[in-house]
Amino acid sequence: MQIKRIFTESRAVSPVIGVILMVAITVILAAVIGTFVLGLGDQVGDTAPQASFTFDYDGQTELTITHESGAQIDGDLVTIAGNVNVTDASDANKWSSLGSDTISAGESVVVQDDTASDGFENGDTVRIVWTSESGSNSATLQRWTYNA
Repeated sequence: MQIKRIFTESRAVSPVIGVILMVAITVILAAVIGTFVLGLGDQVGDTAPQASFTFDYDGQTELTITHESGAQIDGDLVTIAGNVNVTDASDANKWSSLGSDTISAGESVVVQDDTASDGFENGDTVRIVWTSESGSNSATLQRWTYNA
């Protein structure tokens, strides 16, 4: 008689446990869908490196830029922007074209004023710009402005 009752009993999971499971599944699905919709997963590796640079102007035409401290950076991702002389329009303003492929502490590059005869003028600005590999993010790592 006991065996017959075991196979015919139709009890289910209690309603409280069922509600908790449904809420947990809903929260997990919302989090996964939210990251895809907002594109948060794509930006994890695209944060700008933390680095410090110094600028040494010789008073004539040459500006020496030195990586003092911070993260090691791929030289192809860093460009020197501003009033600097660019002889080859394709890659001459990339750090890797001016110096080394990897920027680490102590590495330097020398750039010249774009006029190359008068030197930098008051208010001229040179920026070190990092761009992510995907090209979706960029940041100015350091800026130098000439003040006469």
